[in-house]
Amino acid sequence: MISWRKGRVTKVLQSQEDLQELAVEYEGIGGLAWNYTGLTGRAEPGDEVYLNTSAVELGLGSGGYHFVVANLSRLPERPLGPGHIMKLRYTPFQLKVMSAEEEASPYRADIAGFTSLKGTPVIVGTLHSMLAPAVGGCLAAAGEGLRIIYLMTDGAALPIALSKTVRNLKEKGLLAGTVTCGHAFGGDLEAVNIYSGLVAAYAALKADVIIVAMGPGIVGTGTKWGTTALEQGEILNAVSILGGKGIAIPRISFADPRSRHRGVSHHTLTALGRVALTSALVALPELHGSQADLVRSQLEEGGILSKHQVLTRDGRPALEYLERRGILVTSMGRNLQDDPAFFEAAGAAGQVAAEMLKGILQLR
Repeated sequence: MISWRKGRVTKVLQSQEDLQELAVEYEGIGGLAWNYTGLTGRAEPGDEVYLNTSAVELGLGSGGYHFVVANLSRLPERPLGPGHIMKLRYTPFQLKVMSAEEEASPYRADIAGFTSLKGTPVIVGTLHSMLAPAVGGCLAAAGEGLRIIYLMTDGAALPIALSKTVRNLKEKGLLAGTVTCGHAFGGDLEAVNIYSGLVAAYAALKADVIIVAMGPGIVGTGTKWGTTALEQGEILNAVSILGGKGIAIPRISFADPRSRHRGVSHHTLTALGRVALTSALVALPELHGSQADLVRSQLEEGGILSKHQVLTRDGRPALEYLERRGILVTSMGRNLQDDPAFFEAAGAAGQVAAEMLKGILQLR
């Protein structure tokens, strides 16, 4: 059930093309709210709005934000333009998009003529916070001018507009484009599923490297099979089917207090050990001593060392590159100093992708 509250907009704090940050008040309580303008239109101070307050009341990781469900003071503009594919289907918020695969799409010929990814490196992560260091790893090793396309799945947040990371990377020219697939929406291109999303990134947006990860947030239950992180294995399968070369970012942490995420996360062990059916590259950061021993033993016990090609690379140049470009990385409230292995693993994956492009990586 949705927890509804009727409130009022007191101030527009920030306004992007697809997203507004609002100060709101309801029942004498002040708070913050996100307003997705593509769903509910633009809001102004004084507008009466219905708010979804469920996440804040449950203490979930939405950053203390409510969500505008409807604006009672003004209707959104009627949607114009082509497009017949619905996302958020059969919900009150189903929205029309122009999907890259559609007959009326300007990219239809590119999609229809696709035959193979032709060995394109595809980096696959499990958390949105892996995106920036993976981008940094690619650019630190391969130089500027690389066309990196981000493919966002629907494993977590659905609107790409929520991602400050994507906004920063695009504003600084580090991402060449974005694709949102499944029920995720708001990318430069829309795609129906992960397969056509990969095709769109390669054939329509001319990717040199594709980075696939869910949006902000993740669903987890503390159980082996109850997490959206398992999509990593399925995505690697899709990459292989389409003729690309998958590079998996393992989720590694030595700062997470939960034992199931210490060293290599159980999410990674299940996704790569059980869900992925084809061999991929797995990028490890440079670790030492007991940390290196723990990670190696976990990968061996999970069958990952025998199933995949595991490569160790220095992920630090990726983070140094991002720092020079003014991009700071965080994940679950932890920064680079708190948990360097987490971010360096993603940076290492970018390094591996760059080596593939240069033709200097020996694949078994």
